[in-house]
Amino acid sequence: MGTSLVTESHAADLAQGAIELGVEISPEQQAQLMAYMALLVKWNKAYNLTAVRNPDEMVSRHLLDSLSVAPYVNDAGDNWLDVGSGGGMPGIPLAILFPGKQFTLLDSNGKKTRFLTQVKLELKLANLQVIHSRVEGFTPDQPFSGISSRAFSSLKDFSNWTRHLGDGDTQWLAMKGVHPDDELQELPDDFTLVKTQVLKVPGCQGQRHLLILRRSV
Repeated sequence: MGTSLVTESHAADLAQGAIELGVEISPEQQAQLMAYMALLVKWNKAYNLTAVRNPDEMVSRHLLDSLSVAPYVNDAGDNWLDVGSGGGMPGIPLAILFPGKQFTLLDSNGKKTRFLTQVKLELKLANLQVIHSRVEGFTPDQPFSGISSRAFSSLKDFSNWTRHLGDGDTQWLAMKGVHPDDELQELPDDFTLVKTQVLKVPGCQGQRHLLILRRSV
């Protein structure tokens, strides 16, 4: 049912957008990204995974938006956590793009983690782990090299809730819309803003910013 809504024109938009972002995707990765979007469209009807219901918008607002942070994920280590992953952004597109890195997708909503597990199975993403938990209650075996969030919470809560999941080498990536000046004022003392990057997402209206944080230990 959902598959028919994802068309060749969407694949073309994705390919063109990736070129504009400077992100290389293979034909196999493009097919996986399209299959993921088809699942998102299909499951969204019952599970309310995202407010974006139009597949024409999903390419830019979900797939390309997630891929826009690829250079910053590439620069960091190989063990990533996507907090409040919801429908799987940016975690699933990044897991498809970087098969050599491990991605853990965490969400407290059981419907959403069931969807993420289904995506893992159908797309055969061996580098993906899905965790159904509140972030405060999650204790990994080792610190993550990178922790991402997209529209998850304020910077203060993101920092406080994930502090125990990283260390001095961890890179925190917070994806935001407009530049969150007020939130930066409330950043915990042990977190530092390393860089603010304006993200230019092809086809995406409105501002997009990436804030890169580090923690002093």
